[in-house]
This record gives sequence, structure tokens and C-alpha cells, in this order.
Amino acid sequence: MSLSDSLYKEVILDHYQNPRFRGKLEPADLSEQGINPLCGDELELTINLDGDKIADVRVTGKGCSISQASGSMMAESIRGKTVSEAENILSRFKNMFLEGKDPKFDEELEDLESMESVKKIPARIKCAVLPWNTLERALSRIEK
Repeated sequence: MSLSDSLYKEVILDHYQNPRFRGKLEPADLSEQGINPLCGDELELTINLDGDKIADVRVTGKGCSISQASGSMMAESIRGKTVSEAENILSRFKNMFLEGKDPKFDEELEDLESMESVKKIPARIKCAVLPWNTLERALSRIEK
């Protein structure tokens, strides 16, 4: 295992064992559930908005370390961002898997790059993108 793979594994494990923004917002402006029927991963995403800004976000669920860590990273990366900024992060994250593009994340979002190592295990890509697909569905319900 290369040094970068080892560091990426540590980041993923840290987010799995110490998830950020864990829980559920009640009431929530947006609520969406995500399920990966192939492996049983489940999550619920709740978001509160302040205008077009994501004021707060919470993720809860159960599943493998990759899906749960990805949910933690997603919540951490979009909290405090505008909806447009969150959509941009979402697009870059998904393109990292779907199109093999370098996401060029800012330093504050560098934990997201650790998920790139999941590309080496194609069966786990759906686990990594589950929270992001759930976010995409939630944001699509915002009237623009």
C-alpha cells in the first residue's frame, strides 16, 4: 500500500469512526433518504436553509465504512455553502468517479480526495456516491 493510499484509508476511517454532523434535523427544510439495495447501505439527509445557504446539515444511517464516511465528508463540505457552491462540489465529487476527472478541491475540502482511492474497488463506488446522489435529489427540490 502506498503512503497516499495509507493516508486516504486513515481519513476514511476517521470519518467513519468520528462522523461529522451525525443526526437528524427536526424540523428540516429538506429531507431525503438514500438506499443502496446492492449492499444495504441506508442514509437520511436533512438540511436547513437560510436563503440559498445551507445553514445546517445532518446525516444518519447505517452501512459500510465507505458510505458512512462519504456522508460525513459530504456534510462537512457543504455546511455553510450556498446551494450553488454545494452543487459545484457535488458535481466535482461525482465526476471524480464517473469521468475520472481530477476534482481539484480546495485545501478545506481535501478530505474528499481520499474517496478517490475507492475507484480501485469498482463495486464500492456506489457506496461512495450514495450520500451525494441523495444530496442531488434533495437539492433538486429547491425552487429556483
